[in-house]
Order: sequence, then structure tokens, then C-alpha cells
Amino acid sequence: MIRSAATSLRQSASGRHFITGLGIGQITSWGTLYYSFPLIGEAMGRDLGWSKAEVFLAATIGLLLAAPAAYPIGVWIDRGHGRTIMAGASVLAAAALLGWSQVSELWLFYALVGVLGVLQAAVLYEPAFAVVARRVGATQARNGITTLTFWGGFASTVFIPVVQILLDHLGWRGTLMALAAINLGIAALYALVIDRERDAAEQDSAREAVARRPSPEAGALPARPLRDAMRRPVFWLLGLAFTAYAATFSAFTFHLYPLLLEKGLTAAEVVTAMMMIGPAQVAGRLFIWRLAAGASVARIGCLVIPAFPLTLAGFELLPVTLAVALALVALYGLANGIMTIVRGMAVPEMLSREGYGALNGALALPGTLAKAMAPGAAALLWQASGSYDAVLGAAILGAAILVVSFWLAAAVCQREGQPG
Repeated sequence: MIRSAATSLRQSASGRHFITGLGIGQITSWGTLYYSFPLIGEAMGRDLGWSKAEVFLAATIGLLLAAPAAYPIGVWIDRGHGRTIMAGASVLAAAALLGWSQVSELWLFYALVGVLGVLQAAVLYEPAFAVVARRVGATQARNGITTLTFWGGFASTVFIPVVQILLDHLGWRGTLMALAAINLGIAALYALVIDRERDAAEQDSAREAVARRPSPEAGALPARPLRDAMRRPVFWLLGLAFTAYAATFSAFTFHLYPLLLEKGLTAAEVVTAMMMIGPAQVAGRLFIWRLAAGASVARIGCLVIPAFPLTLAGFELLPVTLAVALALVALYGLANGIMTIVRGMAVPEMLSREGYGALNGALALPGTLAKAMAPGAAALLWQASGSYDAVLGAAILGAAILVVSFWLAAAVCQREGQPG
């Protein structure tokens, strides 16, 4: 009877609060596992006498280890294990954060942050998107993914001040213990709202799409989504676009604070400007939700993506006052918020309605590697050149590659008659 009541409660909560639960999880997972790192790392480095390079090498290790985990995690979610993966990864994240709170040796710090990097691949946007696509079907996933990104957009706005308050009162070790406890709560939430029995492996829309395909020749093997996708230019063009985006986004995000200081803003002005990113991201996603719900993801991407090189060029060419920084950061946040939806919906609308998790994981893998390497590469470029002008030049080039490759992907997709 107890098991029956628990199952009934989970199914009821799963039906009513599925996206809300995942959204709360995204705020928390991004806030505790990603945005908290620079603040905690700075405090820990001062306390233990580690250099900034030693501390931030851990972030690169974590991001690098997340890359090969993306694809198998997507496959496991496609097979119906989303609840186990996301809830289990949150429990493991709590254990890793608790272990981190006790470190005094650099090698152990690297090992634990490496584990957290792998776990990020199991709890952040890509797995959550795959769980949504599995629940409602890939063709109906846009509303759920868009809503999910509304929640995630506020992760930095919520958790950066929360982590700072915890650091001020508990120190970095106590802060990590608190974040570990929060992740245990999120594990329970994921277990409650993700119901494996209701997340069918193949939704009707996907089966209909398969039924409409020409029958394979006699003796041919059944098609697999990833194998089929890799035969199409759109797959490789999207992979190039998303890899360029990941590198540009990562380098710019990690170096925005020192870049604006170098441009002459005070620390308070820089923080004020950076506070615009979260609300601007949500504003962009709200625009898609309300005003562009019927537009194809290819068209949305083609219109919005040029904002990235324009923003970076503005930082390079314009005199950066607080007003200019606010405007450019807002434009960047707006475009980035919309880009999250474009990434989430590109697979079903431009590639295939089957195997969402596997395809999304495959596209995310090189981007995750680029995201891991870009901050360090930008730091080396700054060290070699002595200013952020060279870094901005490289970022503008990366953003230009993003624009051209996505435009080409959209053109090829239109020529092939795909839904995008």
C-alpha cells in the first residue's frame, strides 16, 4: 500500500509539475555546479595558497571530462533511464561537493572537480532537454524546452549572491557542504517528477515520421538516427556552428570581468553590467515563447546569431562606458538566451525526430571540448599579446564561423525539405 501510494503521488506530481520540477533543478544544478566555481575557487585559492592558474585548471579538467560523457548519457536517456541518471547524478554531485569541502591536496581537488564535470553532463541542459523530448515527443518539445530555459536563465542571478552570502558566513568549506545538501534535495525532486513509466521511448509523432520514410531495400539494415544524421551535411554544419558557439561563449563568459576592467570600468560597474546577462537571456526566451512560437528554429537562428559578432565587435570598436557595456551585455544575453532554444530544438527540427538524446549528445561533444579549452586558450592569448584586443579578435572570428556555418546548415536544410 505504501509503495502504491508513493507511485500514485509520483505520477500525480510528474504530470502536473514536470517542467516546474526540472526547471527548479536546472537553476540549482547550474548554480551549484557551474556558477559557484569562480567564487569558491577564489576563496579556496587564497586560503590554501594555490595560484589562480592552479585553481582554474580544475575547471578545464571538469569540462574536458564532461565531453565524452555527453553521448552515452543521451543514449541512456533515450532508453528510458532519465530519472535514474538525473537523480543519481545529483546524489553523486552531493558526495563530490562534500568531498571537495575537505580537500587540502591539489590532486584530490582536480579529481573531485573532474567527477563533477562528468556529472554536469548528466544534469544540465542537454539531459534535461532529452528528458522533455522523451516525455512529450521531439516534435512537441519546443514549449517544454523553452520553459526550461526560462528557469535556467536565472541560475546565475539566484546563486551568485547566494554563494557569496554563504562564503561570507560559512567560509568555502561550509559553503560546499551547504551546496551538497541542496543537491540531495534536487535528487529527490528529479526522482519525483521524472516518471519512467510515462516517458515512452518513441512518441506517436516519431513513429509516424519513421512510417513515412521509404522502405529500405531488401537486406538493408534498419536505419539508426546517428548513422543517418552523420551522412547529411546539416549534421556537420550544425556541429561546427555549435562548437564555434561553445568556444566563443566560454571564452567571453570567463573573461568578461577582466575584459571590462581592462576597458576602464570600475569593479562595481562591471558587476552591474554582468547582472544584465540573466534577465536578458530570459527576455530573449520570452520573445520566442510569445512572439515567435510559430517560426522555424532555422529562421530564428539565422536572425539572432549575427548578434554575437556584433556584440564582440562593439566591445572592440566602441568606447566602453557603463551605458555601452550595459547595452552590449544585454544584446549578448538576449542572443544567448535564444541560442539555448535553438540548440535544444535544432535536432528535431533540422535533423531527425528520432534519437534526440544520442544526436544532441553527439553534437554537444566537440562543443564541450571547445568550451573546456577556450578559457585557457584566451588566457594564453592575452598573456602573449598583453591585452584583450587579440582575444576579442579571435572571439569575433569564432562568432563569424558560427554565423556562416549555421546559415549554411539552414540553407541545406531548406533545400532538403526538412522541417527546419
